Amino acid sequence: MNVLFFSAKSYDESFFTAANHRFQHRLKFLETRLTRDSVNLISDENALCVFVNDTLDRPMLSELKNRGIRIIALRCAGHDNVDLAAAAEYHIAVVNVPSYSPNAVAEHTVCLMLALNRKIHRAYSRVREGNFSLEGLIGFDFAGKTAGIIGTGRIGSIVARILLAFGMKVLAYDIQHSPACEALGVQYVEKNDLFTEADVISLHCPLTDKTRRMIDAQAIARMKNQVMLINTSRGAVLDTCAVITALKQKKIGYLGLDVYEHERDLFFRDRSCEIIQDDLFERLLSFPNVLVTGHQGFFTTEAMQNIASTTLQSLSAFENEQPLPHALHP
Repeated sequence: MNVLFFSAKSYDESFFTAANHRFQHRLKFLETRLTRDSVNLISDENALCVFVNDTLDRPMLSELKNRGIRIIALRCAGHDNVDLAAAAEYHIAVVNVPSYSPNAVAEHTVCLMLALNRKIHRAYSRVREGNFSLEGLIGFDFAGKTAGIIGTGRIGSIVARILLAFGMKVLAYDIQHSPACEALGVQYVEKNDLFTEADVISLHCPLTDKTRRMIDAQAIARMKNQVMLINTSRGAVLDTCAVITALKQKKIGYLGLDVYEHERDLFFRDRSCEIIQDDLFERLLSFPNVLVTGHQGFFTTEAMQNIASTTLQSLSAFENEQPLPHALHP
């Protein structure tokens, strides 16, 4: 197939080109996002490969149908940026990569917890400047504390296993209980009980109408004082304004983010020489107990290899009129 990549970086081109030796698709890579303007860059392609911040609403899908696009391959698991009902109406197939490396995101989640607790980001800067004082760097033992995990799919289950190994009590909330998690000793509770009891709360749920801004002012009010809150799922699961207020009031003691609800205009580009115009994001960065990474939780060699091979395999299956195991439907 003739495949046009939007939002492509050098690492995308490297991993996909290597994986394509098996499939022999014709690949073209563009760094620009898919927008109303960049859609004009489509020429003779019949497939698109896109990422989390590309626009795939109904008007865009209508335009793609008119331009002969037959399949859209998401090189990620999340698909909240795609109007799946419109895609079905326009007979455009949509596939994703549901499980590229849950270990990658889970391990990054725990990395944020440890770094925040032991203030690794602050200690690193101090030592680089010759400051070896321990003042203000005290942490706490995870052993004996209570963790709350919202969403026990592939990623959340691995986080639960790691935190249990730390000696933590692990509570979970999910509309579907995982027998594997229960066998490990995870206790499923109601969401409000999790908010009340957990010292550390980690979010691993998809972005839906029910989870959008689930962590709002009311939810935070139920949490323990100085709670640690970690989000490596989707940015809009948090109400950023409510989180900032809670940080100012010292209700939230530690905040670790790999996602941000307005990340589309920020992440995946070097903006070190620019003045960032997002005041909410800049306010977050002003707190010493906040650690933000730029949506890098997935970014391991193993994950990139899996993303490339799974995506290209789906395109080959579509081209050969074979079943699509990773097809998305309304």
